[in-house]
Amino acid sequence: MDKIRNFCIIAHIDHGKSTIADRMMELTGTVEKREMKAQLLDSMELEREKGITIKLAPVTMKWKGCTLNLIDTPGHVDFSYEVSRSLQAVEMAVLVVDATQGIQAQTLANVYLALEHNLKIIPVINKIDLPAADVEKTAAEIMNLLGCSREEIIEVSGKTGQNVDKILDVLSRYEAQSLRALPVDNCLQTKALIFDSYFDDYRGVVLYVRIFEGEILKNSEILMMGAETKGVALEVGILTPKMTPRDKLSQGEIGYIVTNLKTTREARVGDTVTLAKNPATVALPGYKNVLPFVYAGFFPVSNDQYKELKEAVEKLSLSDSALKFEPENSPVLGFGLRIGFLGLLHMDIIRERLEREFNLDLIVTNPSTNYEVVLNNGEIIEIKSAADLPDASEIREIREPWVKGEIILPKEMIGNVLNLINEKRGHQTNLSYIEGRAVIDFEAPMANLLTDFYDQLKSATSGYASFNYELNGYKAEDLVRIDFLVGGHKIDALSVMAHRSEAEGIGREVTKKLKEVIPRQNYEVALQAAIGARIIARETIGAYRKDVTVKIHTGDRDRKAKLLEKQKRGKARMKRFGKIDIPSEAFTVMLKRD
Repeated sequence: MDKIRNFCIIAHIDHGKSTIADRMMELTGTVEKREMKAQLLDSMELEREKGITIKLAPVTMKWKGCTLNLIDTPGHVDFSYEVSRSLQAVEMAVLVVDATQGIQAQTLANVYLALEHNLKIIPVINKIDLPAADVEKTAAEIMNLLGCSREEIIEVSGKTGQNVDKILDVLSRYEAQSLRALPVDNCLQTKALIFDSYFDDYRGVVLYVRIFEGEILKNSEILMMGAETKGVALEVGILTPKMTPRDKLSQGEIGYIVTNLKTTREARVGDTVTLAKNPATVALPGYKNVLPFVYAGFFPVSNDQYKELKEAVEKLSLSDSALKFEPENSPVLGFGLRIGFLGLLHMDIIRERLEREFNLDLIVTNPSTNYEVVLNNGEIIEIKSAADLPDASEIREIREPWVKGEIILPKEMIGNVLNLINEKRGHQTNLSYIEGRAVIDFEAPMANLLTDFYDQLKSATSGYASFNYELNGYKAEDLVRIDFLVGGHKIDALSVMAHRSEAEGIGREVTKKLKEVIPRQNYEVALQAAIGARIIARETIGAYRKDVTVKIHTGDRDRKAKLLEKQKRGKARMKRFGKIDIPSEAFTVMLKRD
């Protein structure tokens, strides 16, 4: 136990966590040179392409007589619960800050999380080899944030490997026991924290755990305290980063357990593993059931692919316990699934994985959040899409989720961003400064940040701002459902929830965009936005003027008028029975708003 050091690397997206982890594995001889590749711990093709960490990965290294257990954590706000569980499993955190960008929003969020868990923070400035690096300015920001001295900050280059050995030296110097009070009550019962789990097609659910007390032997029967499920530890071992089997995992160690479980829902991140024969009485703190709060409809382009889509989502949900889905049926799009996500990046990743790994062509409807509806009888129901809203006469109030956000940006751009927050019905709660940069704290409704807030923020600040948010409860607002009618028929998949003050603007904007994407017909098509029975916006798609007079060879006016009258009646009938083909782009018009 005295020779074990457990640590994680925390940073904003793209500040070089995975690259520094690569250099550490090279220096400690954990991975041979011939097996080395960039971002070795990012195993998913998507992770390597986007340059982000989606699934965290642990690795065990040896350095100067010490065992160093590293957990490479995701940097994005959608996965902050996973990050918090990783921080629970370690005693030290290496804080990596990019010398060219300085402290960003996610850096702050992760530092606050690390301080909450009483971790020893080791500050590191990365990318010092780049021409744009401003080491002194970044060091001043870190000193301001952590209150550390200049000598404590290690300057490294993850790309060239310069000074990475100094981080390893500092890590091995600290005594694990003196770092923080671990949640141990010195009883003989085994307790281990699950900080990640995934489903392996050939072996079942694999758990990544930190043993806090006792030990877990191979083939012992285990119990997940939160989910109340039992399983068998078919194999235990450490990651180097390949799976290396051992006879047992002991107190203080980080490793893996291969179980006979069939889905990660039976062993969620944050749960406590104990032995079924002598179970612990009190679980480790901090476990919660992560609930999605962004929902979108996923429909196959061809209805023949519905079964394949369902099977693909079921397969992904085996590894991702945060993914919730239910069948949905739309008169226009046919059969599909309504899927819940942790955030927009999570949604984007699942969509790309479905299209790439399972060769599916998908239509994704506009993402929405969940709302709480209080009925007249006092009952509270939760709705995931505008189409589920009960009749207005039954509703007492509608509550929508609000978020607490934090934006870091150059101080000369504050005006643009405050205007943007006001446009989104948000309000600024605090404004502070870190070394020439401003930190804006604000509150805003989740629904208004869902579609393109991040894009607009980047435009308003020329890409210099970074943004972080967390859920901040539900507030009752004057919300209405806007329905869209195409040729008099209501299209449920297009319905959206909005604040009454914004409804007319959204109605005009969406009908205008629908006019551009829905093709013209042989008859006039009305596009309308409505709240209940009241029409708030209208656009008209003009008819093709296809009047055919080819059969008339003489210039007889009566015969011509008779034929045109017949065609007019035909067009009226067509308007009554005709089916308008609505292209898939019509369902994503809300994603890019002006």
